[in-house]
Amino acid sequence: MTTRSPKYWIDKLSLTPHVEGGAFSEIYRSELLLPQNALTTEHHGPRNAMTSIYFLLEFGQFSAFHRIASDELWHHYDGGSLFIYEITPAGELKVHKLGVDSDASPFTVIKAGSWFGSRVETASSYTLCGCTVAPGFDFADFELAGRNSLAQLYPEHKGIIEALTRPE
Repeated sequence: MTTRSPKYWIDKLSLTPHVEGGAFSEIYRSELLLPQNALTTEHHGPRNAMTSIYFLLEFGQFSAFHRIASDELWHHYDGGSLFIYEITPAGELKVHKLGVDSDASPFTVIKAGSWFGSRVETASSYTLCGCTVAPGFDFADFELAGRNSLAQLYPEHKGIIEALTRPE
């Protein structure tokens, strides 16, 4: 696999800044619409069955801790490894290394309701990946973490929470 530059992918895939950090472009939104009564109470209205985006993060950037109402499936496409930090509803910190290194996996899942954020930890590197959400993503089901409130909920993870949130 040939590794290209972040600018190459940003231009080729028409990526734009994402509210949580990094750059993205939606590439698929299922036409199948799931009614509210088929979803959880965390979904605030009917949802497309599935959505998918390209997502790119460069070293020095981070995707801020957030949570959504659906499972999110991550796929590695190019660049170095991405470290995804997940805090489960039970407070367990899981670190997923998304990539093709021997100690990484090209695929991982973040379960609905978990807080998660990510960053590239190798200098001068980046990660291009894909994120597939089912039921489909909608900003009505998106919650960006507040640094202080998340650290109060999970004080044992204060260091990574401070690293992957913005000041309130």
